Amino acid sequence: MGTRMSSLARLAAAATAAGVVAAAIALPAVGGTGAAFVSASEELGIKPEALKEPPLAERTTVLDAQGNPIAWFYEEYRENVKLADVADIMKKAIISIEDYRFYEHGAIDIEGTVRALAKNLTSGGIAQGGSSITQQYVKQVLLNSATTEKEKNAALAPSYARKLRELRYALAVEEKYTKDQILEKYLNIAYFGAGAYGVEAAAKRFFGVNASDLTLAQAATLAGAVQDPNSTDPNLGKAQKDRLLKRRNVVLDRMAELKKITPEQAAEAKKQKLDYEGTDIPGGCSTSPYPYYCMYVRAEVLSNPAFGKTQVAREQFLNRGGLTIQTTLDPKMQRAAEQAIRKHVFAGDNPVAAEALVQPGTGAIKAMAASRKYGTNKRKKEMSINVVADAVHGGGIGFQAGSTFKTFTLLTALKKGYKLNDGLQAGSGYRAPYYSSFKNCKGENIGDPTHTVTNDEGGGGFKTLQTGTWESVNTFFVALEQKVGLCDTVKTAKSLGIKRSDGRPLQEYETFTLGINEMDPVTVATAYAAIGARGKYCEPMVITKITDRNGKVTNYRPKCRQALDPEVADAAADILSGVFTKGTMKGVGGIGRPAGGKTGTTDDQATAWFAGFTPDLAGAVSIGDPRGSQVHKLNNITIGGTYYGSVFGASIPGPIWKDTMISALKGVPPTEFTPVNPERFGGCGASCRPVQHNQDDDRGGDPFDDGEILTQLDE
Repeated sequence: MGTRMSSLARLAAAATAAGVVAAAIALPAVGGTGAAFVSASEELGIKPEALKEPPLAERTTVLDAQGNPIAWFYEEYRENVKLADVADIMKKAIISIEDYRFYEHGAIDIEGTVRALAKNLTSGGIAQGGSSITQQYVKQVLLNSATTEKEKNAALAPSYARKLRELRYALAVEEKYTKDQILEKYLNIAYFGAGAYGVEAAAKRFFGVNASDLTLAQAATLAGAVQDPNSTDPNLGKAQKDRLLKRRNVVLDRMAELKKITPEQAAEAKKQKLDYEGTDIPGGCSTSPYPYYCMYVRAEVLSNPAFGKTQVAREQFLNRGGLTIQTTLDPKMQRAAEQAIRKHVFAGDNPVAAEALVQPGTGAIKAMAASRKYGTNKRKKEMSINVVADAVHGGGIGFQAGSTFKTFTLLTALKKGYKLNDGLQAGSGYRAPYYSSFKNCKGENIGDPTHTVTNDEGGGGFKTLQTGTWESVNTFFVALEQKVGLCDTVKTAKSLGIKRSDGRPLQEYETFTLGINEMDPVTVATAYAAIGARGKYCEPMVITKITDRNGKVTNYRPKCRQALDPEVADAAADILSGVFTKGTMKGVGGIGRPAGGKTGTTDDQATAWFAGFTPDLAGAVSIGDPRGSQVHKLNNITIGGTYYGSVFGASIPGPIWKDTMISALKGVPPTEFTPVNPERFGGCGASCRPVQHNQDDDRGGDPFDDGEILTQLDE
């Protein structure tokens, strides 16, 4: 087990060893309990010393909502097994080559130790180890317990002091456990090479079988590997495989010599090839079928103090804890998102589409998908950042969210008492009258009378909350933001969990409502989910339950609060539902059930978005070029095999969202929105359409009698 001791001993240590040898040689050969050695060890002051045995590092398994494994995390790939679940031939092989008198001697093998120490004295150093399986177990416990390089070096130090310390621990271990228990612990802690810790992981890694199904040749191979697993690591190349094959044959010869197998069995096993399978070690997000979701779960554990007070504690909790983590991922909804994205955006396209699905009322993230494959191969346009999430959860800087932010200005207006048909005159351009026309939340004047906000196509005239939203008129929303207050609009957004993907403070300028802040789909989807939940905002959630290695279960509940007046959310849902029938998504259409949403496109089509919701599920889709969206814009470009002169929110993100929702909610009975309170929001109040010749005041009239919607809609 490990590299045998071979360096020169210090003179003082040699003197101590000489005393041990002298005492040991004076003893008759003994078996069973090793009582004679205990008597001699007491004379030398070698007394049992309790060994601290922290739990072995075990892999953590991540499950989807249905209990299917989707990822594994570990510091050491290990699967603990009971001794009864290890093939008998494996037990015979490891005992034959490592400690053939294991069941006969006590804490150490006196014959082996005398032989080794005598050899060391004559060689002037430590030439032989003579370690029993118990001593090897002790050594591995000390090595596994080491948290610093100094402690690791001490556990491996080629010195008599370490050897004697291990003997004291070994005495205590032999008193504490039966021989079978010690062998089981040893087989689970031993390193076999190729990244496999413990006999179960090694059996799977080397041969693709369980430890209970190992054959003679396979068992001999693993038994031979533990002596020096690095030099015989078959995963490293031909030379290592050749050394392992020779070592296997040594084990077979030794088993035959000890009559554990017949010479014929040994000869037959020697004829077999090494047959190293190199079965992939499961684990990490690179091997997960849902890599971006996996990244989010991992980052959530490593960044959340609920899972450990320090970064180191959280890493050990995740990678060593042997946990079972139940998540919110819904395989059906995940497939729906992946298929919808693949339909519209190819993995090899420069722009990347990303989508998150969130459950209203819980914040549970049901799916996370992106058009690019996860990986580090740039030539294949693989991607190792989580574009679906913020930087804390493995994402990058995000993409500007565009007109999806107009919803927060709409909500603020409704909170302040605006009715559905209240509105204002929107010109083809808007310029702040004064620097004081806009104030950020620090009270600073940040209006910009030198800058003119324009609409992509027309958009002038009187617009109500309804028509201004349906047509996504820039000048309308900047003017509305001026009226309701920039800071109040920012506060509304923050109440719905809006924060920048890169973690920096939100940019609070007059163009806040036009989506100048970089966002990620998880954050935006969660905000829109709150509207679908009648104003109940729930933090994004991916973990529902953690079971530790001892079976203790910890359940995690949604963290929610009422961020909006339910009736305000109802009114917003009513207006946003018109986007599918009278607004920017009219050409795409709805999903056959109550839904609301908002398209979003930034200046000159740098990025495009769609965020939408039903009472049952919400989602947000973004598309942009990760090489730099302001440089590589979505104009005159082919995406998903289709040429686009300009990409808008309704061009790609909207159809992806629609296809996703239809498939994800298939078989789920539709839930209706709560109707708008007409007394509170019906008609118009202080900001009605100006009375014009041959036109009726909107007060109490047709709420949709606001003129014909523009055929070319502005986002």
